[in-house]
Amino acid sequence: MSSNTDISLMARQVDRRQTSILRSLDWWTILLYVALLSFGWISVCGASYSFEEPDIFSLSTRSGMQIIWIGTSIVLGFVIVMLDDRFYDTFAYIFYILLVLLLFATIFNPHSIKGSRSWLVLGPLRLQPAEFAKFATALALAKFMSAYDYNISQTKHFIATLGIILLPMVCIILQRETGSALVYLSFFLMFYREGMPGSILFTGVAMVVYFVVGIRYAEVYFGDSSVSIGKFTVMFLIQLFSIGMIWVYCNKQKAQRLFLGCVGLTIVLLFLVRLPFSVIYIQLAMTAFLLGYLIWEGLGSRIRNYYFIALFALGSTLFFYGADFIMNNVMEPHQRSRINVLLGLDEDLRGAGYNVHQSEIAIGSGGLEGKGFLNGTQTKLKFVPEQDTDFIFCTVGEEEGFLGSASVLILFLLLILRLIYLSERQPLAFGRIYGYCVLSIFLFHVFINVGMVLGLTPVIGIPLPFFSYGGSSLWGFTLLLFIFLRLDASRNLVRS
Repeated sequence: MSSNTDISLMARQVDRRQTSILRSLDWWTILLYVALLSFGWISVCGASYSFEEPDIFSLSTRSGMQIIWIGTSIVLGFVIVMLDDRFYDTFAYIFYILLVLLLFATIFNPHSIKGSRSWLVLGPLRLQPAEFAKFATALALAKFMSAYDYNISQTKHFIATLGIILLPMVCIILQRETGSALVYLSFFLMFYREGMPGSILFTGVAMVVYFVVGIRYAEVYFGDSSVSIGKFTVMFLIQLFSIGMIWVYCNKQKAQRLFLGCVGLTIVLLFLVRLPFSVIYIQLAMTAFLLGYLIWEGLGSRIRNYYFIALFALGSTLFFYGADFIMNNVMEPHQRSRINVLLGLDEDLRGAGYNVHQSEIAIGSGGLEGKGFLNGTQTKLKFVPEQDTDFIFCTVGEEEGFLGSASVLILFLLLILRLIYLSERQPLAFGRIYGYCVLSIFLFHVFINVGMVLGLTPVIGIPLPFFSYGGSSLWGFTLLLFIFLRLDASRNLVRS
Protein backbone atom coordinates (compact mmCIF):
# COMPACT_ATOMS: atom_id res chain seq x y z
CA MET A 1 0.00 0.00 0.00
CA SER A 2 2.83 2.34 0.92
CA SER A 3 4.62 1.50 -2.34
CA ASN A 4 1.56 2.42 -4.40
CA THR A 5 1.28 5.72 -2.49
CA ASP A 6 4.92 6.54 -3.18
CA ILE A 7 4.52 5.82 -6.90
CA SER A 8 1.38 7.97 -7.04
CA LEU A 9 3.19 10.81 -5.25
CA MET A 10 6.15 10.60 -7.63
CA ALA A 11 3.81 10.63 -10.63
CA ARG A 12 2.07 13.78 -9.33
CA GLN A 13 5.46 15.45 -8.77
CA VAL A 14 6.54 14.65 -12.34
CA ASP A 15 3.24 15.97 -13.71
CA ARG A 16 3.58 19.20 -11.71
CA ARG A 17 7.18 19.59 -12.85
CA GLN A 18 6.25 19.11 -16.51
CA THR A 19 3.38 21.57 -16.15
CA SER A 20 5.76 24.07 -14.55
CA ILE A 21 8.23 23.64 -17.42
CA LEU A 22 5.51 24.21 -20.03
CA ARG A 23 4.41 27.35 -18.24
CA SER A 24 7.99 28.60 -18.01
CA LEU A 25 8.69 28.14 -21.72
CA ASP A 26 9.16 31.37 -23.63
CA TRP A 27 6.05 31.21 -25.78
CA TRP A 28 6.93 34.44 -27.60
CA THR A 29 9.97 32.69 -29.10
CA ILE A 30 7.86 29.65 -29.95
CA LEU A 31 5.34 31.94 -31.65
CA LEU A 32 8.14 33.44 -33.76
CA TYR A 33 9.31 29.90 -34.56
CA VAL A 34 5.84 28.89 -35.78
CA ALA A 35 5.48 32.11 -37.80
CA LEU A 36 8.83 31.53 -39.53
CA LEU A 37 7.92 27.89 -40.23
CA SER A 38 4.63 29.02 -41.80
CA PHE A 39 6.25 31.68 -43.98
CA GLY A 40 8.95 29.17 -44.86
CA TRP A 41 6.46 26.55 -46.05
CA ILE A 42 4.62 29.14 -48.17
CA SER A 43 7.97 30.09 -49.73
CA VAL A 44 8.87 26.46 -50.45
CA CYS A 45 5.47 26.08 -52.15
CA GLY A 46 6.14 29.09 -54.33
CA ALA A 47 9.69 28.03 -55.17
CA SER A 48 8.95 24.38 -55.98
CA TYR A 49 5.46 24.61 -57.49
CA SER A 50 4.99 22.75 -60.75
CA PHE A 51 2.04 23.07 -63.11
CA GLU A 52 2.37 19.33 -63.79
CA GLU A 53 1.78 18.57 -60.09
CA PRO A 54 -0.60 21.26 -58.79
CA ASP A 55 -1.34 19.52 -55.49
CA ILE A 56 0.98 21.32 -53.06
CA PHE A 57 0.13 18.82 -50.27
CA SER A 58 1.17 15.74 -52.24
CA LEU A 59 4.13 13.90 -50.73
CA SER A 60 5.58 13.58 -54.21
CA THR A 61 6.24 17.35 -54.16
CA ARG A 62 8.83 19.24 -52.15
CA SER A 63 6.13 21.36 -50.52
CA GLY A 64 4.36 18.20 -49.37
CA MET A 65 7.58 16.73 -48.01
CA GLN A 66 8.35 19.99 -46.23
CA ILE A 67 5.13 19.47 -44.23
CA ILE A 68 6.62 16.18 -43.03
CA TRP A 69 9.86 17.91 -42.02
CA ILE A 70 7.90 20.64 -40.22
CA GLY A 71 5.73 18.11 -38.40
CA THR A 72 8.70 16.03 -37.27
CA SER A 73 10.51 19.21 -36.18
CA ILE A 74 7.60 20.20 -33.95
CA VAL A 75 7.57 16.69 -32.43
CA LEU A 76 11.35 16.93 -31.95
CA GLY A 77 10.93 20.27 -30.21
CA PHE A 78 8.32 18.78 -27.86
CA VAL A 79 10.61 15.86 -26.98
CA ILE A 80 13.50 18.24 -26.27
CA VAL A 81 11.51 20.35 -23.79
CA MET A 82 10.23 17.23 -22.01
CA LEU A 83 13.74 16.02 -21.20
CA ASP A 84 15.51 17.13 -18.05
CA ASP A 85 17.62 20.24 -18.65
CA ARG A 86 20.62 18.58 -16.91
CA PHE A 87 20.62 15.97 -19.67
CA TYR A 88 22.17 18.47 -22.09
CA ASP A 89 24.86 19.55 -19.65
CA THR A 90 25.72 15.97 -18.66
CA PHE A 91 25.98 14.61 -22.20
CA ALA A 92 27.39 17.72 -23.92
CA TYR A 93 30.79 16.16 -24.60
CA ILE A 94 29.21 12.85 -25.64
CA PHE A 95 27.10 14.63 -28.28
CA TYR A 96 30.18 16.48 -29.49
CA ILE A 97 32.38 13.38 -29.78
CA LEU A 98 29.68 11.39 -31.57
CA LEU A 99 29.01 14.16 -34.10
CA VAL A 100 32.72 14.73 -34.75
CA LEU A 101 33.17 10.99 -35.38
CA LEU A 102 30.18 11.07 -37.72
CA LEU A 103 31.64 14.08 -39.54
CA PHE A 104 34.95 12.27 -39.89
CA ALA A 105 33.24 9.14 -41.22
CA THR A 106 31.29 11.24 -43.72
CA ILE A 107 34.59 12.37 -45.31
CA PHE A 108 34.90 8.86 -46.77
CA ASN A 109 31.27 8.78 -47.86
CA PRO A 110 31.07 7.29 -51.40
CA HIS A 111 28.01 9.40 -52.24
CA SER A 112 28.86 12.78 -53.75
CA ILE A 113 26.02 15.29 -54.16
CA LYS A 114 26.86 18.40 -56.22
CA GLY A 115 30.55 17.88 -55.52
CA SER A 116 30.07 17.61 -51.74
CA ARG A 117 30.55 14.51 -49.59
CA SER A 118 28.66 15.98 -46.63
CA TRP A 119 25.53 13.85 -47.02
CA LEU A 120 24.77 10.43 -45.60
CA VAL A 121 22.39 8.51 -47.86
CA LEU A 122 20.25 6.00 -45.97
CA GLY A 123 17.87 4.61 -48.57
CA PRO A 124 15.37 7.37 -49.42
CA LEU A 125 16.62 9.49 -46.48
CA ARG A 126 19.52 11.94 -46.80
CA LEU A 127 21.06 13.52 -43.71
CA GLN A 128 23.76 16.18 -43.42
CA PRO A 129 25.71 15.68 -40.16
CA ALA A 130 27.19 19.18 -40.42
CA GLU A 131 23.77 20.64 -39.59
CA PHE A 132 23.58 18.66 -36.33
CA ALA A 133 27.20 19.31 -35.39
CA LYS A 134 26.30 22.97 -34.72
CA PHE A 135 24.21 22.22 -31.64
CA ALA A 136 26.75 19.64 -30.41
CA THR A 137 29.60 22.15 -30.76
CA ALA A 138 27.54 24.83 -29.01
CA LEU A 139 26.86 22.45 -26.10
CA ALA A 140 30.53 21.46 -25.86
CA LEU A 141 31.60 25.12 -25.83
CA ALA A 142 29.02 25.94 -23.15
CA LYS A 143 30.18 22.99 -21.04
CA PHE A 144 33.88 23.82 -21.38
CA MET A 145 33.57 27.58 -20.93
CA SER A 146 31.22 27.32 -17.91
CA ALA A 147 33.79 25.40 -15.88
CA TYR A 148 34.69 27.05 -12.58
CA ASP A 149 38.33 27.79 -13.42
CA TYR A 150 37.81 28.78 -17.07
CA ASN A 151 39.19 32.15 -18.17
CA ILE A 152 39.04 33.11 -21.84
CA SER A 153 41.90 35.57 -21.31
CA GLN A 154 44.27 32.71 -20.50
CA THR A 155 46.06 31.54 -23.63
CA LYS A 156 45.76 27.82 -22.85
CA HIS A 157 42.00 28.10 -22.30
CA PHE A 158 41.46 30.16 -25.43
CA ILE A 159 43.49 27.75 -27.59
CA ALA A 160 41.53 24.79 -26.22
CA THR A 161 38.29 26.62 -27.00
CA LEU A 162 39.47 27.26 -30.56
CA GLY A 163 40.26 23.55 -30.85
CA ILE A 164 36.62 22.67 -30.07
CA ILE A 165 35.59 24.82 -33.04
CA LEU A 166 38.37 23.88 -35.44
CA LEU A 167 37.90 20.10 -35.19
CA PRO A 168 34.43 20.00 -36.81
CA MET A 169 35.44 22.82 -39.18
CA VAL A 170 38.32 20.78 -40.57
CA CYS A 171 36.11 17.70 -41.01
CA ILE A 172 33.47 19.74 -42.85
CA ILE A 173 36.07 21.38 -45.11
CA LEU A 174 37.39 17.93 -46.00
CA GLN A 175 33.82 17.07 -47.04
CA ARG A 176 34.11 19.96 -49.56
CA GLU A 177 31.42 21.93 -47.73
CA THR A 178 33.27 25.19 -47.08
CA GLY A 179 30.10 27.24 -46.55
CA SER A 180 28.93 25.12 -43.60
CA ALA A 181 32.42 25.28 -42.09
CA LEU A 182 32.47 29.08 -42.16
CA VAL A 183 29.35 29.14 -39.95
CA TYR A 184 31.58 28.15 -37.03
CA LEU A 185 33.31 31.53 -37.22
CA SER A 186 30.09 33.00 -35.79
CA PHE A 187 31.10 31.64 -32.37
CA PHE A 188 33.57 34.53 -32.12
CA LEU A 189 30.59 36.78 -31.36
CA MET A 190 29.91 34.65 -28.31
CA PHE A 191 33.60 34.78 -27.38
CA TYR A 192 33.43 38.56 -27.42
CA ARG A 193 30.43 38.54 -25.09
CA GLU A 194 32.27 36.21 -22.72
CA GLY A 195 35.33 38.46 -22.41
CA MET A 196 37.47 37.89 -25.50
CA PRO A 197 39.56 41.04 -26.11
CA GLY A 198 37.99 43.32 -28.70
CA SER A 199 41.36 43.47 -30.46
CA ILE A 200 40.88 39.88 -31.64
CA LEU A 201 37.49 40.69 -33.15
CA PHE A 202 39.00 43.82 -34.69
CA THR A 203 41.78 41.71 -36.19
CA GLY A 204 39.20 39.52 -37.91
CA VAL A 205 37.43 42.56 -39.36
CA ALA A 206 40.78 44.01 -40.46
CA MET A 207 41.63 40.79 -42.33
CA VAL A 208 38.37 41.05 -44.29
CA VAL A 209 39.17 44.69 -45.16
CA TYR A 210 42.69 43.74 -46.32
CA PHE A 211 41.35 40.98 -48.52
CA VAL A 212 38.54 42.99 -50.11
CA VAL A 213 40.57 46.17 -50.72
CA GLY A 214 43.72 44.32 -51.79
CA ILE A 215 42.02 42.01 -54.28
CA ARG A 216 39.47 44.53 -55.55
CA TYR A 217 42.05 47.21 -56.40
CA ALA A 218 45.10 45.04 -57.08
CA GLU A 219 45.08 45.94 -60.80
CA VAL A 220 44.15 49.61 -60.33
CA TYR A 221 47.09 52.04 -60.36
CA PHE A 222 47.85 55.60 -59.25
CA GLY A 223 47.81 57.73 -62.42
CA ASP A 224 50.37 56.50 -64.93
CA SER A 225 52.57 54.88 -62.26
CA SER A 226 53.02 51.18 -61.57
CA VAL A 227 51.89 51.52 -57.96
CA SER A 228 48.91 49.25 -57.18
CA ILE A 229 46.23 51.12 -55.23
CA GLY A 230 45.19 47.87 -53.56
CA LYS A 231 48.63 46.92 -52.24
CA PHE A 232 49.54 50.47 -51.27
CA THR A 233 46.27 51.01 -49.40
CA VAL A 234 46.53 47.72 -47.50
CA MET A 235 50.07 48.47 -46.34
CA PHE A 236 48.99 51.96 -45.29
CA LEU A 237 46.01 50.50 -43.37
CA ILE A 238 48.27 48.01 -41.57
CA GLN A 239 50.40 50.92 -40.37
CA LEU A 240 47.39 53.02 -39.34
CA PHE A 241 45.69 50.13 -37.51
CA SER A 242 48.91 49.31 -35.64
CA ILE A 243 49.40 52.94 -34.64
CA GLY A 244 45.77 53.11 -33.53
CA MET A 245 46.33 50.10 -31.27
CA ILE A 246 49.40 51.84 -29.78
CA TRP A 247 47.13 54.83 -29.05
CA VAL A 248 44.52 52.64 -27.31
CA TYR A 249 46.70 50.13 -25.46
CA CYS A 250 50.11 51.77 -24.95
CA ASN A 251 51.12 55.45 -25.30
CA LYS A 252 49.12 58.22 -26.99
CA GLN A 253 52.05 60.62 -27.42
CA LYS A 254 54.18 58.02 -29.20
CA ALA A 255 51.20 57.06 -31.34
CA GLN A 256 50.73 60.71 -32.38
CA ARG A 257 54.37 61.00 -33.50
CA LEU A 258 54.18 57.73 -35.43
CA PHE A 259 50.92 58.81 -37.08
CA LEU A 260 52.35 62.15 -38.26
CA GLY A 261 55.48 60.44 -39.57
CA CYS A 262 53.49 57.72 -41.36
CA VAL A 263 51.04 60.12 -43.01
CA GLY A 264 53.75 62.62 -43.88
CA LEU A 265 55.94 60.01 -45.57
CA THR A 266 52.94 58.61 -47.43
CA ILE A 267 52.10 62.06 -48.84
CA VAL A 268 55.72 62.56 -49.92
CA LEU A 269 55.85 59.17 -51.65
CA LEU A 270 52.58 59.72 -53.51
CA PHE A 271 52.76 63.34 -54.59
CA LEU A 272 56.22 64.88 -54.14
CA VAL A 273 58.81 62.39 -55.38
CA ARG A 274 59.15 59.91 -58.20
CA LEU A 275 61.19 56.85 -57.37
CA PRO A 276 62.91 54.52 -59.86
CA PHE A 277 61.33 51.54 -58.08
CA SER A 278 57.91 50.67 -56.67
CA VAL A 279 56.71 52.65 -53.65
CA ILE A 280 55.47 49.35 -52.22
CA TYR A 281 59.05 48.53 -51.21
CA ILE A 282 59.16 51.72 -49.16
CA GLN A 283 55.84 50.77 -47.59
CA LEU A 284 57.24 47.36 -46.64
CA ALA A 285 60.32 49.05 -45.19
CA MET A 286 58.08 51.37 -43.14
CA THR A 287 56.17 48.37 -41.80
CA ALA A 288 59.46 46.64 -40.96
CA PHE A 289 60.61 49.78 -39.13
CA LEU A 290 57.32 49.82 -37.20
CA LEU A 291 57.85 46.19 -36.20
CA GLY A 292 61.34 46.94 -34.97
CA TYR A 293 60.09 49.97 -33.06
CA LEU A 294 57.37 47.93 -31.36
CA ILE A 295 59.79 45.20 -30.30
CA TRP A 296 62.27 47.84 -29.04
CA GLU A 297 59.58 49.59 -26.99
CA GLY A 298 58.40 46.26 -25.64
CA LEU A 299 61.91 45.38 -24.45
CA GLY A 300 62.42 48.83 -22.94
CA SER A 301 59.08 49.22 -21.19
CA ARG A 302 58.29 45.54 -20.56
CA ILE A 303 54.74 46.21 -21.73
CA ARG A 304 53.48 43.07 -23.46
CA ASN A 305 50.95 44.99 -25.57
CA TYR A 306 53.80 46.17 -27.81
CA TYR A 307 54.58 42.56 -28.69
CA PHE A 308 50.93 41.82 -29.46
CA ILE A 309 50.71 44.86 -31.75
CA ALA A 310 53.93 43.77 -33.48
CA LEU A 311 52.40 40.35 -33.98
CA PHE A 312 49.28 42.00 -35.41
CA ALA A 313 51.34 44.03 -37.91
CA LEU A 314 53.43 41.03 -38.96
CA GLY A 315 50.38 38.76 -39.18
CA SER A 316 48.48 41.33 -41.22
CA THR A 317 51.30 41.59 -43.76
CA LEU A 318 51.70 37.82 -44.03
CA PHE A 319 47.93 37.36 -44.30
CA PHE A 320 47.63 39.84 -47.16
CA TYR A 321 50.37 38.32 -49.27
CA GLY A 322 49.28 34.81 -48.29
CA ALA A 323 45.67 35.55 -49.28
CA ASP A 324 46.84 36.85 -52.63
CA PHE A 325 48.83 33.65 -53.20
CA ILE A 326 45.90 31.42 -52.14
CA MET A 327 43.48 33.38 -54.31
CA ASN A 328 45.60 32.93 -57.43
CA ASN A 329 47.26 29.55 -56.86
CA VAL A 330 45.23 27.44 -54.41
CA MET A 331 41.52 28.24 -54.90
CA GLU A 332 39.49 26.34 -57.45
CA PRO A 333 38.56 28.33 -60.58
CA HIS A 334 34.85 28.45 -59.64
CA GLN A 335 35.72 29.79 -56.17
CA ARG A 336 37.93 32.53 -57.65
CA SER A 337 35.21 33.34 -60.13
CA ARG A 338 32.60 33.77 -57.38
CA ILE A 339 34.84 36.13 -55.42
CA ASN A 340 35.68 38.14 -58.55
CA VAL A 341 31.99 38.48 -59.37
CA LEU A 342 31.19 39.58 -55.82
CA LEU A 343 33.97 42.19 -55.85
CA GLY A 344 32.86 43.50 -59.23
CA LEU A 345 35.98 42.32 -61.07
CA ASP A 346 33.98 40.06 -63.39
CA GLU A 347 30.36 40.15 -64.48
CA ASP A 348 29.93 36.61 -65.87
CA LEU A 349 26.13 36.66 -65.98
CA ARG A 350 26.07 33.21 -67.58
CA GLY A 351 28.55 31.61 -65.22
CA ALA A 352 29.45 32.35 -61.59
CA GLY A 353 27.24 35.43 -61.46
CA TYR A 354 24.18 33.75 -62.97
CA ASN A 355 22.53 32.70 -59.68
CA VAL A 356 22.85 36.12 -58.08
CA HIS A 357 21.81 37.96 -61.25
CA GLN A 358 18.64 35.90 -61.64
CA SER A 359 17.91 36.23 -57.93
CA GLU A 360 18.20 40.02 -58.12
CA ILE A 361 15.83 40.05 -61.11
CA ALA A 362 13.30 37.94 -59.17
CA ILE A 363 13.43 40.17 -56.08
CA GLY A 364 13.28 43.37 -58.14
CA SER A 365 10.31 42.14 -60.16
CA GLY A 366 8.27 41.71 -56.97
CA GLY A 367 7.99 45.45 -56.43
CA LEU A 368 6.27 46.74 -53.32
CA GLU A 369 3.51 44.15 -52.83
CA GLY A 370 4.77 41.22 -54.91
CA LYS A 371 3.13 39.17 -57.63
CA GLY A 372 1.10 37.02 -55.27
CA PHE A 373 1.28 33.44 -54.04
CA LEU A 374 2.33 31.02 -56.82
CA ASN A 375 2.40 33.87 -59.36
CA GLY A 376 6.16 34.42 -59.57
CA THR A 377 7.52 34.12 -63.11
CA GLN A 378 11.26 33.80 -62.40
CA THR A 379 10.66 31.02 -59.90
CA LYS A 380 7.91 29.21 -61.83
CA LEU A 381 10.10 29.10 -64.93
CA LYS A 382 13.03 27.87 -62.82
CA PHE A 383 15.41 30.67 -63.78
CA VAL A 384 16.96 30.77 -60.30
CA PRO A 385 19.04 27.69 -59.38
CA GLU A 386 18.59 26.33 -55.83
CA GLN A 387 15.54 28.59 -55.47
CA ASP A 388 13.91 26.45 -52.78
CA THR A 389 17.10 25.97 -50.73
CA ASP A 390 19.98 28.46 -50.68
CA PHE A 391 18.20 31.13 -52.77
CA ILE A 392 14.71 30.79 -51.31
CA PHE A 393 14.62 34.42 -50.18
CA CYS A 394 14.27 35.49 -53.81
CA THR A 395 10.90 33.71 -53.84
CA VAL A 396 9.80 35.82 -50.88
CA GLY A 397 10.85 38.98 -52.74
CA GLU A 398 9.13 38.03 -55.98
CA GLU A 399 5.81 36.76 -54.60
CA GLU A 400 5.48 38.90 -51.46
CA GLY A 401 7.39 41.98 -52.61
CA PHE A 402 9.22 44.48 -50.43
CA LEU A 403 6.54 44.33 -47.74
CA GLY A 404 6.77 40.55 -47.44
CA SER A 405 10.58 40.58 -47.47
CA ALA A 406 10.66 43.28 -44.81
CA SER A 407 8.18 41.30 -42.69
CA VAL A 408 10.38 38.20 -42.83
CA LEU A 409 13.48 40.19 -41.88
CA ILE A 410 11.58 41.81 -38.99
CA LEU A 411 10.59 38.35 -37.73
CA PHE A 412 14.24 37.27 -37.79
CA LEU A 413 15.24 40.49 -36.05
CA LEU A 414 12.67 39.89 -33.33
CA LEU A 415 13.97 36.33 -32.90
CA ILE A 416 17.57 37.56 -32.54
CA LEU A 417 16.57 40.26 -30.04
CA ARG A 418 14.51 37.75 -28.07
CA LEU A 419 17.47 35.33 -27.94
CA ILE A 420 19.69 38.12 -26.62
CA TYR A 421 17.13 38.87 -23.90
CA LEU A 422 16.80 35.21 -22.94
CA SER A 423 20.57 34.72 -22.90
CA GLU A 424 21.13 37.66 -20.60
CA ARG A 425 18.61 36.43 -18.05
CA GLN A 426 20.25 33.02 -17.60
CA PRO A 427 21.41 32.44 -14.02
CA LEU A 428 24.11 29.97 -15.08
CA ALA A 429 27.04 30.48 -17.43
CA PHE A 430 26.17 27.27 -19.30
CA GLY A 431 22.77 28.59 -20.40
CA ARG A 432 24.07 32.05 -21.26
CA ILE A 433 26.97 30.77 -23.35
CA TYR A 434 24.78 28.27 -25.18
CA GLY A 435 22.19 30.98 -25.83
CA TYR A 436 24.77 33.28 -27.39
CA CYS A 437 26.04 30.38 -29.52
CA VAL A 438 22.50 29.88 -30.84
CA LEU A 439 21.87 33.53 -31.67
CA SER A 440 25.34 33.84 -33.28
CA ILE A 441 24.57 30.93 -35.61
CA PHE A 442 21.14 32.31 -36.51
CA LEU A 443 22.55 35.80 -37.10
CA PHE A 444 25.32 34.45 -39.35
CA HIS A 445 22.93 32.33 -41.41
CA VAL A 446 20.40 35.13 -41.94
CA PHE A 447 23.00 37.80 -42.72
CA ILE A 448 25.02 35.68 -45.16
CA ASN A 449 22.05 33.97 -46.85
CA VAL A 450 20.05 37.15 -47.46
CA GLY A 451 23.24 38.98 -48.38
CA MET A 452 24.24 36.45 -51.03
CA VAL A 453 20.75 36.51 -52.54
CA LEU A 454 21.06 40.30 -52.84
CA GLY A 455 24.63 40.09 -54.16
CA LEU A 456 26.15 41.63 -51.02
CA THR A 457 28.02 38.61 -49.63
CA PRO A 458 29.79 35.63 -51.23
CA VAL A 459 27.70 32.68 -52.43
CA ILE A 460 28.78 30.02 -49.94
CA GLY A 461 25.68 27.84 -49.96
CA ILE A 462 24.14 27.95 -46.48
CA PRO A 463 20.39 27.66 -45.78
CA LEU A 464 18.01 30.33 -44.51
CA PRO A 465 16.74 29.11 -41.09
CA PHE A 466 13.21 27.60 -41.20
CA PHE A 467 12.79 28.61 -44.86
CA SER A 468 15.15 26.50 -46.98
CA TYR A 469 13.78 23.11 -48.03
CA GLY A 470 15.16 20.05 -46.28
CA GLY A 471 14.94 18.04 -43.09
CA SER A 472 18.54 18.24 -41.91
CA SER A 473 18.66 22.03 -41.67
CA LEU A 474 15.17 22.26 -40.17
CA TRP A 475 15.92 19.64 -37.52
CA GLY A 476 19.31 21.20 -36.84
CA PHE A 477 17.86 24.67 -36.23
CA THR A 478 15.03 23.19 -34.14
CA LEU A 479 17.54 21.36 -31.96
CA LEU A 480 19.55 24.53 -31.46
CA LEU A 481 16.54 26.63 -30.52
CA PHE A 482 14.54 24.23 -28.35
CA ILE A 483 17.49 23.04 -26.28
CA PHE A 484 17.99 26.67 -25.34
CA LEU A 485 14.30 27.13 -24.62
CA ARG A 486 14.48 24.06 -22.35
CA LEU A 487 17.47 25.50 -20.49
CA ASP A 488 15.69 28.83 -20.15
CA ALA A 489 12.53 27.19 -18.81
CA SER A 490 14.53 25.75 -15.89
CA ARG A 491 16.13 29.04 -14.85
CA ASN A 492 13.95 29.35 -11.72
CA LEU A 493 14.04 25.71 -10.59
CA VAL A 494 15.44 25.06 -7.15
CA ARG A 495 17.91 22.15 -7.25
CA SER A 496 18.00 19.71 -4.38
